Amino acid sequence: MLVQRDEQITRLREAFRMCEKQQRGHVSLVTGAVGSGKTSVLEAFGEWAADAGGRVLSAAGSRAERGLHLGVLGQLFHSARLAPEAAAQVETLMREAPSVVPLLEASLETTDESSAANRAWAPVLHGLFNALLDLAGSGPLVLTIDDVHHADPATLHCLLYVTRRLRHAPIVVVLTEARMLRPPHPHFRAELFSQPHFTRINLPPLTVEAIAQLVDGGAEAAARETAERCLSVTGGNPLLTRALIDEQLREESDEDPAPDTAFDQAVLGCLYRHEPGVRRVAQALAVLTRPASTELLGHLLDMVPESVAPTVRVLRTSGLMNCDQLRHPRIRRSILADMSPEERRAMHQRTAEVLHEHGADPRTVAEHLVAAGWADAAWTVPVLQDAAAHALASGRPDEAAACLRLVSRADVDDQQRTTTTAMLVNARWQVNPLTVNGHLTQLVRTARNAGWPTDTALSTVPYLLWQGRAEEAGEAIAGCAGDDDQAHSTDSGRLRAMRLLLSLSHPDHLPAVREAVAAGGRMPVLPAVGYLQLHALTVLGSALTPAAEQDAVASAEQLLHRHHTDDGVLPALTAPLLALLWSGRSDRVAVWSAALLERPVVRHNPVWRAVIRALRAEAALRLGDLSGAEHHARAALEDLPVAAWGVAVAGPLATLIACATESGRHGEADQWLAQPVPPGAFRTPLGVHYLAARGRHHLAMGRAHAATADLRRCGELMRTWGIDVAGLVPWRLELARVQLSVGNKAHATQLLQEQLRVPHGVDDRTRGRTLRLLATTAAPDHRRKLLSEAVNLLQNCGDRLELVRALGDTGQTLQRAGDWAQARLLVRRAYHLAQDCGAPVLAQRLVRREPGGLPAYPPAETPEPEDGLSEAERRVAALAAQGHTNRQISSKLFITVSTVEQHLTRVYRKLDVKRRTDLPARLVAYAEPLVEEVQGAAS
Repeated sequence: MLVQRDEQITRLREAFRMCEKQQRGHVSLVTGAVGSGKTSVLEAFGEWAADAGGRVLSAAGSRAERGLHLGVLGQLFHSARLAPEAAAQVETLMREAPSVVPLLEASLETTDESSAANRAWAPVLHGLFNALLDLAGSGPLVLTIDDVHHADPATLHCLLYVTRRLRHAPIVVVLTEARMLRPPHPHFRAELFSQPHFTRINLPPLTVEAIAQLVDGGAEAAARETAERCLSVTGGNPLLTRALIDEQLREESDEDPAPDTAFDQAVLGCLYRHEPGVRRVAQALAVLTRPASTELLGHLLDMVPESVAPTVRVLRTSGLMNCDQLRHPRIRRSILADMSPEERRAMHQRTAEVLHEHGADPRTVAEHLVAAGWADAAWTVPVLQDAAAHALASGRPDEAAACLRLVSRADVDDQQRTTTTAMLVNARWQVNPLTVNGHLTQLVRTARNAGWPTDTALSTVPYLLWQGRAEEAGEAIAGCAGDDDQAHSTDSGRLRAMRLLLSLSHPDHLPAVREAVAAGGRMPVLPAVGYLQLHALTVLGSALTPAAEQDAVASAEQLLHRHHTDDGVLPALTAPLLALLWSGRSDRVAVWSAALLERPVVRHNPVWRAVIRALRAEAALRLGDLSGAEHHARAALEDLPVAAWGVAVAGPLATLIACATESGRHGEADQWLAQPVPPGAFRTPLGVHYLAARGRHHLAMGRAHAATADLRRCGELMRTWGIDVAGLVPWRLELARVQLSVGNKAHATQLLQEQLRVPHGVDDRTRGRTLRLLATTAAPDHRRKLLSEAVNLLQNCGDRLELVRALGDTGQTLQRAGDWAQARLLVRRAYHLAQDCGAPVLAQRLVRREPGGLPAYPPAETPEPEDGLSEAERRVAALAAQGHTNRQISSKLFITVSTVEQHLTRVYRKLDVKRRTDLPARLVAYAEPLVEEVQGAAS
């Protein structure tokens, strides 16, 4: 289907009608970029002219047949299907032409008909022209020649002869010509343009409206949106546009398109139909990947800028280029795929040299050095090292590793090689810790042999600790010659930070933590990175060793708020996240981890992405979101396989074990327990997480002795370390659960009371859980009060799973007191909340008690209304009918505001109402404010 070409075809039709009426010929030259639809216009006009009574002869020029004398003219006569006698006459004339061809070029450069060339050509031209006139006897003769710029000189000479005689001949000549760097036959074009019966017709790029017609008839708004996206890719070039539409705009997909698509072929078709110089400039632009001036392109291709400018204009006209760069990444990929590996490497090397000479940014130059795999010049190593340092600082360890691998193959001295190895370990570790073992061992050996130089020694510490090699890390720190008294020394700040990291990750070194925390009030002014790392670790230390004058939560929030949008600081930000988690603020961990995972830089840091996901999983677990916790923990192990986690693997495994245990999937928990955990993990805080999770699983399986052993070991480690904080593991509480399971209420009560007395170490969640368990050992009157306080605390801290247990216990207490109606309401609430948490086993346990407990759910004294509402929708609608806001409903039902809005939208539709004031009054009876019920029952 031809679109946006009506005007051009109309002008050709008018020329035909004028020829038909006045018996006067006309010549038209249709010009446009390669792929602009010239052939389609020519064919459409030819078909119309044939239907209108004209006789159409067609031919097409070709670069391959440019040396075939009278080749295009021969195509015209062949398409005429001449009678045998006329065909023989034309064949004779064309056989005579070669003998005078050597004189042809001179004849094109002069209009002097008395010249030797023209005298030699005269009989041939006269005979061929008469043959054409004979064909125009019954109606106008139409000669259409596509790509006339590729026609042979002999044919062009004949065409000029014909056009000079069109004033009294009923012949319409329509030629098409692509825009080229330079016209191949300037004398032909000059004389053609001077003819009085000549018209030049230009084919412009397609507009949005025209492309919309191609997409879907242009009727739908979606068609225009698609057309706008298509225009941004193709620049309105019809060839590219049709190819892109045919493959359904694959450039919108995140996946790379399949090789050798229709669009790829269209791009290459545009290039190969131009001169080789156009293709060379396009290849240079594809390798550069950024805007380039004509001066830069000229330098890159060893061309003068004046010769580059026409090439750039041709690429812009064809739609491949926009401003000073290729229009779209799809075009770049198509061009690069057409280049051989050797061509790409050579172009990248030349680009790196030229950009370096032009003073380009080191990362830009390094990108091409890496692509070329070339670092032989003396200037390349400093550029690559500088680029690697910038990449690490901006959170791109993948880029840094690529640069440093190239440096490691270059001829450098020992000091440069050591520095490179240290940076390479840093970069590759952030992508996959398993790849650095050999380099790390080499780096430790080099540092030890050199007497532990500060920079090299300290660079090994985080990775040694990750692998559980705490003694080697301690040796590296002890071997450094840093002086803590040098307050403004960068090495001093790094040394203090690494001592703190060693102590926090392996708390048997905890004296260094207390020293750092004590010095927190007089923090020296250090360079930005060193200060942030030291500050972050100090905040984490204050969470593990809380004191009345320190507010770890406020400090952690301040750090995250200030730096969460900075690139390259993810390693430091995990410390304040841990501080929030171990201070009992899982809700804030969930918020901040979600924000960090949205940062683009996280995509390039698999290790830190996995660590943040693991923290988000543990926070979700503590908030009672079992499905969310499992999802994020599994994602963490997908980002980083178990073998790559080192001693830190205890963290996500502990979360998954706890999720499976709480969900009643004990076989799955056993599978997670079967995963190998390095022995060194149990020297770390994450190790006690793992022990606690394993202890709970043992308890769920009825193995009280094994559970007791794990939980006592937790307590021994935490007391030995001096970090007996409930936010890490409330081991007394967990051990009390075991004692209650075996009927030892006295010991359980003692443990729970001790848990409440831990100084500065009990958060609201732990206190609420402790009070709930303590209520099971108290007298009935005191039990109600303890449960009421527990419900308030657990609701405020957001732990929905523990809140379910507290509500269930309260309901059971009320049932025993004879208040069946109130008890049933509370159990109903707890049941739905347990289902929302992803704990169906707990939900069933609530409503299927032991003999003498509550009856099975759902008992109902009156039938439920037939309104089509689901249970969740009815709960939301009931509270809305009472006048509660969406946020208040969210708080009472422990769901998000967005979920409330979605439920209300469906409620309005099902009940056919428009606002909450129109909700039926009967719903009000279904809404009992949750906290008020519990408080009333306890009073």
